[in-house]
Amino acid sequence: MDKIVVLDFGSQYSHLICRRIREFSVYAELVPFDITVEELTKMNPKGIIFSGGPASVYNSGAPIPENKIFEMKLPILGICYGHQLIVNNYGGKVKRANKEYGSSLLTIDDDSDLLSGLGKSIRAWMSHGDEAEQIPKNFEVIGHTESAKAAAIVNMEKSIYGIQFHPEVVHTEQGTEILKNFVLKICKAKQEWTMKGFVEKTVKDISKIDGNVLCAVSGGIDSTVTALLIHRAIGERLKCIFVDNGLLRLNEEKEIGEMFTKNFKVNFIKIDAKKQFLTKLDGVSDPEKKRKIVGEEFVRIFTDFAEKNGPFRWLAQGTLYPDVIESGVSKGPASVIKTHHNVGGLPDWLKLQVLEPLRELYKDEVRKVAKILGVPQKLLMRHPFPGPGLAVRVIGEVTEKKLEIAKTASKIVEEELEKAKWYDKVWQAYAAVGEDKAVGVVGDERKYGNIVMVRVVDSVDAMTADWTRLPDGLLEKISNRITNEINDVTWVTYVISSKPPATIEPQ
Repeated sequence: MDKIVVLDFGSQYSHLICRRIREFSVYAELVPFDITVEELTKMNPKGIIFSGGPASVYNSGAPIPENKIFEMKLPILGICYGHQLIVNNYGGKVKRANKEYGSSLLTIDDDSDLLSGLGKSIRAWMSHGDEAEQIPKNFEVIGHTESAKAAAIVNMEKSIYGIQFHPEVVHTEQGTEILKNFVLKICKAKQEWTMKGFVEKTVKDISKIDGNVLCAVSGGIDSTVTALLIHRAIGERLKCIFVDNGLLRLNEEKEIGEMFTKNFKVNFIKIDAKKQFLTKLDGVSDPEKKRKIVGEEFVRIFTDFAEKNGPFRWLAQGTLYPDVIESGVSKGPASVIKTHHNVGGLPDWLKLQVLEPLRELYKDEVRKVAKILGVPQKLLMRHPFPGPGLAVRVIGEVTEKKLEIAKTASKIVEEELEKAKWYDKVWQAYAAVGEDKAVGVVGDERKYGNIVMVRVVDSVDAMTADWTRLPDGLLEKISNRITNEINDVTWVTYVISSKPPATIEPQ
């Protein structure tokens, strides 16, 4: 399968480059900037992209790729910092400039190649503090802005391109078309990455493994798709385990049991471990500790089950690409945003081998796979739920009272969104509760109660998200129901932070 390799220099947008390329059916993979030529050659890419990044090429310790990569005679596209790397490598000059962050008008000077089909100009998203003062010999300018005279450059002989702006973000007009020009026309990559092909290859690969598999299922789309893929490959050698950890949505433990027994013909067993989890979380406030505790307890339960009911060789999980990136255990140099309970939260003593068939997929790709596997529409459109459950939506210490508030308030949010036909329009919606309290008036009496935070976001792949502009009347209904139906709540707030800089979950 043809592929494009993206070298990660630490940009918050690095993953989006892969995401956009996959949208037009070409496989793209993110790798660390210091990958060796030998490793890169084994991957056999059709082209290479250098991502952006926060460093300056002229500073000591700046991330620099192996020089032989430039000699591989493959098309290269440098974005932002990657653009400056190309300028610096070929003898041009990069200088400190006034920071440019936001939309700029890109004037297209040559529309015959990378920038073909875009018209005379587009709005392009800039995010940089350096710029090319002098471009290298044998390079020419193909696009400029008012402040960046070499916003797009090319060496036609070597098929090496540099652009100062970010085509991968939605703020750049026709940014996907620029990536298409590079990937399809310049690299001549074939559009072979499809979810149907992924299913066929994954089932074929899993069918070759030895031993029995335990699959952790939560009722969410990721673990359900994981279970169905594995079941299609190995049949009765799979056993699905659902653990009720007391940190689930309201009445979710009943719904999940019914869903698996009625819709899917797989070996399914439920384990009640509410007391075990809540005891371990007692008195713990730090979110990273909570995530690790939840991850470790899950594995302890699966390990105990495997030892008593085995033999089992594998533990399967619905880990996705964003989970891997955010936990800092991806192939790239991403910093740890938060430890996912099923990635960075796995303990060292785990004896079972981990099987993660969705590890390279984004959430919307998983939904496409789910459709192929015949997952019911209701589950297909169900909002994501964090693996550690309400442990990360209860800020601070996890208590029975705060858990009940989070469960009930979240149910109210979902019910009102469904009534208003907004549920399927948004990516995720829930209510969280923390340590803060506020004064309210109930029945003419002063009351000191909890503050509930309502969070509703729009997203495609969970790597970026924007807060949803719900109608005022809908927000009013949600607030009134929460304060009227939950005795311990006096205030309801609406979270209007996007990702980045915030994350979708509060912890």
